[in-house]
Amino acid sequence: MTNKLLAIATQIMVIAIVVSVVLLFVGVGILVLIHACIVGRAFRGLSAAARPDRSDAAGNGLSADDLEKLPCYDFEPGEKGCSPIECAVCLESFKMGDRCRLLPVCKHSFHAQCVDSWLLRSPICPMCRTSADRRKGCVDTREGAVAMVGISFYGTLERW
Repeated sequence: MTNKLLAIATQIMVIAIVVSVVLLFVGVGILVLIHACIVGRAFRGLSAAARPDRSDAAGNGLSADDLEKLPCYDFEPGEKGCSPIECAVCLESFKMGDRCRLLPVCKHSFHAQCVDSWLLRSPICPMCRTSADRRKGCVDTREGAVAMVGISFYGTLERW
């Protein structure tokens, strides 16, 4: 009888261990699922905040006329031995004869086609976030001085 009792006790312990392991994996799976939902929701919230609203995106960039008023030049490399200059939009080095555009307020240069496509969507410099439009880049202050205006990292208008 003790052998039979011992066999039943062993079966109960094995069943208890199997049920415990299954419940452990189910619990961990539920926690992973909850974590994925929370992280996914957080990333969706961040990406929605970082993306501009597409409903008024057409009116946000510079017009084609304003774009044509920005200065253009053909790139000519400086002295030998200096580090290559790169376009911050496409990350390619400027080559001799490349058509480049200079933003008048901040004096940053880019390939003309790269920055043109950027400026049609957003009227700010891709590097420093100042206004690419000369008229909107400077404002008169009460003392008569000129202050630089740009968009900060947080998307608010600031004076420097």
